[in-house]
Amino acid sequence: MKIKCVFLIVCLLSTACLAKEKLAISAQGIEPWRGVHLGIGNKKAVEQLTSVVPRLAGLGVNVIVGEINYGYQYKSHPELARDDANSAMQIKNLLAACRRHRVRLIPQFQCLGHQSWSKNTAPLLINYPQFDETPGKYPDNEGIYCRSWCPLHPEVNKIIFALMDELIEVFEADALHVGLDEVFLIGEDACTRCKGKDKAILLAKAINDYYKHIAGKHKIEMLMWGDRLIDAKKISYGKWEASDNNTAKAVDLISKNIIICDWHYELRKEYESVPMFIEKGFHVWPASWKKIDAVMAFVDYSKRHGNARMLGHLNTTWGAVKINELPTFKPLRYAVDSFSGK
Repeated sequence: MKIKCVFLIVCLLSTACLAKEKLAISAQGIEPWRGVHLGIGNKKAVEQLTSVVPRLAGLGVNVIVGEINYGYQYKSHPELARDDANSAMQIKNLLAACRRHRVRLIPQFQCLGHQSWSKNTAPLLINYPQFDETPGKYPDNEGIYCRSWCPLHPEVNKIIFALMDELIEVFEADALHVGLDEVFLIGEDACTRCKGKDKAILLAKAINDYYKHIAGKHKIEMLMWGDRLIDAKKISYGKWEASDNNTAKAVDLISKNIIICDWHYELRKEYESVPMFIEKGFHVWPASWKKIDAVMAFVDYSKRHGNARMLGHLNTTWGAVKINELPTFKPLRYAVDSFSGK
């Protein structure tokens, strides 16, 4: 109980201090955020995106979230760069294209969860297996969705922050998206540091650590996916779009200056998490995917139930469309048109 109280006090103190900082949302007060999210973890993706930026801008897109993860040639930790990782020059070329066409480019580095996919484990846990939240378990990642790193390991943030620093520098970023969706492995019994601890407090500590580094040190904005902050017992989204592993209480332990990307991909009558996040004081960027009826419903709902803290709309892609075909992607076109006054 004493350990849990210490974690709670640390989270609350960190949040209280950081909440005093001014929230400077680059597009707020000017125009809605009309965004697209896609993976840019290899050279081909960045080159294709660079060439298609003019067409995206012509469509009305004014924000691109590029999920790069280990797809950059890091100087601080070259062992963590994937094969075919992007060079600084390629990122600068993409950035130049975005600036020419007045498109904001926000890099994303996936934190905590999603450290594996199928049988493939991400470079961090391959090179530093001691960071694994479930060390020695799940050979070939059988029986789990994705691996996580341990939020309490004393050395993990030092490495992650070095990667963040490089991304912020090369992208000349005014914001960084830290992922944090679908974190199912947290507070696991297999972890000697996390075993028995409150999962919401563990998640809040990780979020506050990243926020302190990004907003505190670099004075830029932080974005994250919102699903782990939604209580599946209160909003019936299911375990993917909301948390049924007791992390949702973290929503009240983190800075309200964090921008919540609230993703939902299915057709529903209501998307109650949008007003929930707004009522709690967050800026919310609703995010959809490929089902056009669901996109239309979510866009329309968020416009009806939003206020000045509802930023616009983010359309995710997840391989549903080729990069060079993005300008003709119907879900993206609908979302952009809806916030362009067309």
